Amino acid sequence: MENKVVIISGPTASGKTSLAVKLAEKLESEIISADSRQVYKYLDIGTAKPSKEQLTQVKHHFIDTLYPDQEYNVSIYEKEAESVINRLLAEDKIPVVVGGSGLYIKAIVDGIFEGPSKDENIRQHFNKLREEKGNEYIYEILKQKDPESAAKMTSGHWKRIIRALEVLELTGKTIGQFHSEQQQKSPVKEAETSEQETKTNPQYFLFNIERERVLLYSTIESRVDDMIADGLEAETRKVLDMGYPASLNSLNTVGYKEMIEYICGSISFDRCIELIKRNTRRYAKRQMTWIRGEKRFIPLTLGEKENIDFILDTIN
Repeated sequence: MENKVVIISGPTASGKTSLAVKLAEKLESEIISADSRQVYKYLDIGTAKPSKEQLTQVKHHFIDTLYPDQEYNVSIYEKEAESVINRLLAEDKIPVVVGGSGLYIKAIVDGIFEGPSKDENIRQHFNKLREEKGNEYIYEILKQKDPESAAKMTSGHWKRIIRALEVLELTGKTIGQFHSEQQQKSPVKEAETSEQETKTNPQYFLFNIERERVLLYSTIESRVDDMIADGLEAETRKVLDMGYPASLNSLNTVGYKEMIEYICGSISFDRCIELIKRNTRRYAKRQMTWIRGEKRFIPLTLGEKENIDFILDTIN
């Protein structure tokens, strides 16, 4: 029985989707998306979803499965992705995971930090404080109660600040303490306890597509131009006209958030495009930084066909 999982990552616009589709075809397997935004319906152009042809070529998981206002997080993803992986392995297939969401990839390979459940009352309390007194006020509260976590944020990271305060209120422990306890328990994902899951505990092969920064940024510029030409503005307006609020987390995404600012009259159309390109470059830079820090990735530096051959040789 095959007991391997291939993971393809890389910065946005590096060619992950095309490579993964062709690889999955050769392996006669299926694709598991590790993209935290492509899971949402209606958000097609701005998330650079696989084309209809690609979705027909190979079965994809976690594409177009949720409405924009449905809650989703990495904890849910880990459980659902693991279930798909185990099924494919049981069918003697090699799953192909592809995406640029580092947290989702890490959840598959290593598991995730399981913090306490959310508490809406606590969140509402700190959200109200933020609305009334500003981000700096709640940030100062965190600095007093959990200076270690506060040092890793700025006042602009208000969602993370509220989550850190929520954990403190619920448990009396900091998020850092939870991470420490998790690492002491197991530095990697714990072996599954059931007999079936133990049999499918796989070997992961992590690959990242490397691109020269100048070339990558040029590709990003072209991709954004294509998104605009393909109707990103109309797509965004349609989602808003369907009644979905602009404040949704799913719409707090590069491409949509800038387009919403333009639609609301806060910025010009030219400035909107400029910001999308700038913020996409910044996002790609963060992705590359994460990949460089994750030493298990094997770089893919050749053309697409050669990279596929290299992957096949490596896993065999």
